[in-house]
Amino acid sequence: MKEKIKLRGHLRRYLRWPLYFLVLLGILNIVVYHLDVRAGVAVTIGIALYALIAAIVLKFQSPAVINDLTAYAMEYDSLEKKMLNDLALPYLILDINGKVIWANENARNLIGRKDLYGKYVESFFPAVSKGRLPSWESGGRSEVIAPYGDSIFRIYMTQLSLKNVLERSGIVHEVDFDKNLVAMYLYDETELREYIQKYEDDKTVFALAELDNYDEALQSVEDVRRSLLIALIDRKITRYFAGFDGLVKKLEKDKYLILLKNSSLEALKEQRFHILDEVKTVNIGNEMPVTISMGIGVHAPGYLQNYEYSRIAIEMALGRGGDQVVLKDGATISYFGGKALQMEKNTRVKARVKAQALKEFISSKEEVVVMGHKITDVDALGAGIGIYRAAKSLGKSVHIVVNDPSASIRPLMTEFRDNQEYEPDMFIDGAKAREIVNDNTVVVVVDTNKPSYTECPELLERTRTIVVLDHHRRGSEAIEQAVLSYVEPYASSACEMVAEILQYFSDDLKIRNLEADCMYAGIIVDTNNFTTRSGVRTFEAAAFLRRCGADVTRVRKMLRDNFASYQARAEAVRSAHIYKGSYAIARCPGEGLESPTVVGAQAANELLNIAGVKASFVLTPFRDEIYISARALDEVNVQVMMEKMGGGGHLNVAGTQVKCSIDEAEEMLRNTIDEFVQEQEDI
Repeated sequence: MKEKIKLRGHLRRYLRWPLYFLVLLGILNIVVYHLDVRAGVAVTIGIALYALIAAIVLKFQSPAVINDLTAYAMEYDSLEKKMLNDLALPYLILDINGKVIWANENARNLIGRKDLYGKYVESFFPAVSKGRLPSWESGGRSEVIAPYGDSIFRIYMTQLSLKNVLERSGIVHEVDFDKNLVAMYLYDETELREYIQKYEDDKTVFALAELDNYDEALQSVEDVRRSLLIALIDRKITRYFAGFDGLVKKLEKDKYLILLKNSSLEALKEQRFHILDEVKTVNIGNEMPVTISMGIGVHAPGYLQNYEYSRIAIEMALGRGGDQVVLKDGATISYFGGKALQMEKNTRVKARVKAQALKEFISSKEEVVVMGHKITDVDALGAGIGIYRAAKSLGKSVHIVVNDPSASIRPLMTEFRDNQEYEPDMFIDGAKAREIVNDNTVVVVVDTNKPSYTECPELLERTRTIVVLDHHRRGSEAIEQAVLSYVEPYASSACEMVAEILQYFSDDLKIRNLEADCMYAGIIVDTNNFTTRSGVRTFEAAAFLRRCGADVTRVRKMLRDNFASYQARAEAVRSAHIYKGSYAIARCPGEGLESPTVVGAQAANELLNIAGVKASFVLTPFRDEIYISARALDEVNVQVMMEKMGGGGHLNVAGTQVKCSIDEAEEMLRNTIDEFVQEQEDI
């Protein structure tokens, strides 16, 4: 390629000024001709000689001047190169492929090689691959953090154009060749990052801990040994956290404040908070093992906000059944533990207090609107019917929100609609509910505590009086603005909770037979005929409903499946396969079924009857989503598994919904099972 260099600027004009002077002489010559012709001829001859001499000088002296300028530029370049070579900052020049063209002394000493020419920078800085080099499309700059030896460098790179550099110099122009280079600067940030890491490690972490079953555990031992049990628990907790440089301060008989360093928290997370199992080992004859829950707040703007994070986290841990740690890091919430079954409390004090509070809220408003979760099931409907009767006993107008009745609840709703004792607008849809709800309305949410799962989430924004009654564990999404929240994960069903509340709601409250049937059906469905998660209080609630007129035969008739649903459930069980030796996975055909999700849940229950199956999962396509029903007996926590897929539930009854194909959903499920199994092996 031909390379041309021409002078430009002031230097070019300076060397050519004799030629420009000829113009002035030409004008003078014309004036002289007007005065005297012979004098004009003489001047013309003089000008011609001058032009000849100027042309000869310009022709032969210009190269000499250019040579002198080139020599000066080379001397200047050598000086600049020496300055770059002696620069304390390691500096390299690369071509666009990442090959080293030149490196200063510090860069060569750092890398430990004197001859770097032609070597790829990726060979000693793997992070600086060709794809990480700057380009004009990316703005001509890029930055990479890369380790080298025991140091960490921030590598800043900028792209240069030789053509632009030469043309900006002001000495030459019309450069016909161009070449891009990369200037690479190495900033040693090892010490800075060490200080940053130390600062992060030394940050204070607030944690609140609470013994879940303190009173129950004390009651299970002799009076003279209770103080010993308390002392052993305190000693176990204090010594455990002292091993992580933590400070434990007892706030109340069963509550603790714990201060830790952030580095200690990371160590606890790696151990997955072994304190949950350590506390259970304290046994001096107590029939019930002691369990502990913790709430931890980190990375808040200040100490007060961190404490508030930990308070929210401990409430979530207790609301999820206890025996676990909830870590709140800004909007991110992590869960650890939660493997033990929820301990059923024999006392009904809480139910009585909640019943009185609910009565006060309903009494202060004119209307009551009850809604459950999307695709209302029998438990949600039964709980709604119980709240309906409670509000009616106070003379209030009550409506139950059901958008699209499924086949499982349609027979129950038909019984109420055909009964003249109930108003025609007892059941309404979301659109009608939005017209009714205002600040003078109580919205009661049953069988869910997630706002996005409710039949009509907009209702929660139209009133300030919201009541939540649910038996599912709380997740990261919850109805925060509720004036009354009664979430008990140990309860078998929402109908069980409402049945207990009705017993303390009013002395003159009378539950009709049809209403008792509906609530009894909710308990039957959620406990799988009293075989799953049934406690003493479950049977007491069922007995109360039986005394109110619930008839087992009528309930059984209302809950019978049609032939298509029975066939679909049988097909799901038939086509199931065992994954990892103990996890049953099946697909439920949803075509032609009115309530395929209910059939899928029933199939999951059926699969647990197979010997060796620890957990069952049934995938059901419905309304462009895949519904996954998860069931387990006692060895696997399906709630934790479903939470990883965006769902939730209980320890042994859970589920989720995903928007993808059924093959993709099964692949996600398999990956979740693999991750769960790996975590169990690591413990």
